[in-house]
Amino acid sequence: MATRDLRINRQIRAYEVRLIDENGTQCGIVKLNDAIKRAEEAGLDLVEVSPNVNPPVCKILDFGKYRYEMEKKQREAKKNQAVIKIKEIRMQPKIDRHDLDTKSKAIAEFLLDGNKVKVGVRFRGRELAHPELGRQVLDRILEILTENNVGYTVDRAPLMEGKMMSMSLSPLKGQSATKKPQ
Repeated sequence: MATRDLRINRQIRAYEVRLIDENGTQCGIVKLNDAIKRAEEAGLDLVEVSPNVNPPVCKILDFGKYRYEMEKKQREAKKNQAVIKIKEIRMQPKIDRHDLDTKSKAIAEFLLDGNKVKVGVRFRGRELAHPELGRQVLDRILEILTENNVGYTVDRAPLMEGKMMSMSLSPLKGQSATKKPQ
């Protein structure tokens, strides 16, 4: 719950609240006016920390300090989120073996770095009559990745979309960047 959604002092709408005092001890169910009076005597705020229960749970604490701590936790959580990028590799169905190996190494590095990869084969002109060539290229890439012990999962199998045949790969969980393709 965001700190701006919390109700404090006179904003609390319940008649009775389950009160936790400034020391963290539970005081039981108390009338709202008595709880606000206790908070004012301590020079602190009454904050509704769990509004969805009946009666709502309220704590006596310094709201400014509490809000700062909550925002700090949210910033830390946001900082620790993993950002997954989608990299894209394109090729043609008549790609040479050496070029295919080079593209496969690039795909392996992307996967080892923790990125998802969209691999596409672009067809031009008469190549559209032979989509099986594109599937062979994509299958060969999967074989090369398996030979080099690069862990992956196929998110989306090879699928023809207009003049492109593409598939999506994602790295296996727990796979580290210490393994490099040969």
